[in-house]
Amino acid sequence: MVDFDALAEAMGELDEDTVKDLLDQVMTEGGSDAPKAMEACQKGMDTVGKLFEEGEYFVGDLIYAGELMTEAVNTLKSALVEGGGSGLKTRMILCTVKGDLHDIGKNIVRSMLEANGFEVLDLGIDCPPEKIVDTAKAENIKIVALSGVLTLALDSMKKTVEELKAAGLDVKVIIGGAPVSADACLNIGADEWAHSPQKTVDTCKKWAESF
Repeated sequence: MVDFDALAEAMGELDEDTVKDLLDQVMTEGGSDAPKAMEACQKGMDTVGKLFEEGEYFVGDLIYAGELMTEAVNTLKSALVEGGGSGLKTRMILCTVKGDLHDIGKNIVRSMLEANGFEVLDLGIDCPPEKIVDTAKAENIKIVALSGVLTLALDSMKKTVEELKAAGLDVKVIIGGAPVSADACLNIGADEWAHSPQKTVDTCKKWAESF
């Protein structure tokens, strides 16, 4: 049985060898604990974020943590897909909104969404609302995931939601990243918000099943 507290601690300490060993153990034991392993890794990523805010970690550490998290998702990918890997094959948009250049969290979410069968149209960083609207129209998109780390991203998210509605598009919007909250979600007009990649995946899966 994998020690998930140890996994969370190893991720927080950026201990790559221990993280890999524990994730390999999860897969060796059949992969049924892959969701718990992802939760532990996310807890470790939260620790990384706190240490960065406190000045103990630097930008290079954040980038390394993001790469380590992406490796974790790739290791667990086959076990994270329900139904024997059939997936939902729902297409959706994912991007970091205009004015924000962060992509570590976005890339982790993309890996997890793809692991769960989504076809993700990743529009990258600093993405203007009109590009999202045009893509949603052209590709008949029903789900849009907006990411941001900076506080100013909230304004961009709000403008994006407003333009999606003005265009008459019937889409579900989930926002994610450090500054989002229940109040921000309400103000922005989004359908849901998430701090963790797993909540984003769970929400998008629920929406996809209802279409």
